Amino acid sequence: MTPAARVQAGAEILDAILAGEPAEKALTQWARRSRFAGSKDRAAVRDHVYDVLRRRASCGARGGGCSGRALMLGLLRQQGVDPDEIFTGQGHAPAPLNPAERAAGNETEPYDLPAWIVPRFQDALAEDFARTARALRERAPVMLRVNARKGGRDAAIGALARDGIEAHPCDIAETALRVTAGARRVKLSHPYADGRVELQDGSSQAAMSRLDLSGVARVLDFCAGGGGKSLALAARSAAQIVAHDAMPRRMADLPARAARAGAQITLAGLDEAVAAGPFDLVVCDVPCSGSGTWRRTPDAKWRLTEADLGALLRTQDGILDQAAGCVAPGGLLAYMTCSVLREENEARVAEFMTRHPDWRMTESTRWPVSDAGDGFFLAQLRRDR
Repeated sequence: MTPAARVQAGAEILDAILAGEPAEKALTQWARRSRFAGSKDRAAVRDHVYDVLRRRASCGARGGGCSGRALMLGLLRQQGVDPDEIFTGQGHAPAPLNPAERAAGNETEPYDLPAWIVPRFQDALAEDFARTARALRERAPVMLRVNARKGGRDAAIGALARDGIEAHPCDIAETALRVTAGARRVKLSHPYADGRVELQDGSSQAAMSRLDLSGVARVLDFCAGGGGKSLALAARSAAQIVAHDAMPRRMADLPARAARAGAQITLAGLDEAVAAGPFDLVVCDVPCSGSGTWRRTPDAKWRLTEADLGALLRTQDGILDQAAGCVAPGGLLAYMTCSVLREENEARVAEFMTRHPDWRMTESTRWPVSDAGDGFFLAQLRRDR
């Protein structure tokens, strides 16, 4: 595919997304229809689509509209590419610009966030708001967690280099590596296949490293998802780990990942998990807006509504109350989100403490959106009796 044909493909996929298709589904459907597209073509088109979704408002302002074509035009203008080199109408290129498109594109959009959520970001982030809004326009770093059960960072860096992957230590966590070249090779690499490294965001790694594991013999990962936090805990501790998720299919790959990592993790349904309690530590990485991860999932940023956020707050309260019943007296409840919003973080913890006066907070930490990790929140709550 030519660069112009890739832009045209990106515009068509964006039209499907604007019509309601989830981004990943729209990309997958295009790839299935476009067998002629090679791996580099698919990667380039994917980058176009996600670069636009991170900057949808500003791309629309620079492109003079909200269609896929206008958004791609806006992106090219932001990147300093002459649109006339792309919009030629030749072959599979987009049609030439019309006079209205040439005249458009002088407006600016400062935040690339849904208007309704800007005040919430400002309230939660204060002076860090503008920097965070700018950061969410960029691509997220590719971060790896080194599995301490199978060696240290230096050995992992060397093994990755032999597979053409460049990675460097990152101060956010002792286990963290930032990939600076060859990111698309990670899942095909030997260190990934043999469990020496796992893909895990730096802020998530930092949060797991802060958990107080003193005297912890039994752990419940209450919202396990793919199991990344269970695996991180298994690398730090010999504790028995039980993983549960309300959608069990999310954990489908966890047994294979655990075997690769040399970890023992038991999967459990809700009744099994509750019956297996109480636990010394219950980890709740709850469903949330994901606002700290919108570099990775920019489509979610534009789909989230105020009603969705309200429903999430109720879900978070319910999970906290349910998980608290699984914690042994003197045990620890770790509440986590990948959100930057105060409503999902400090406010949920404060309301939990009001409902449960026999608990005390021992730590509350935020990690900002950065070149090492996503926006993340952790509160550690101790049950007094």
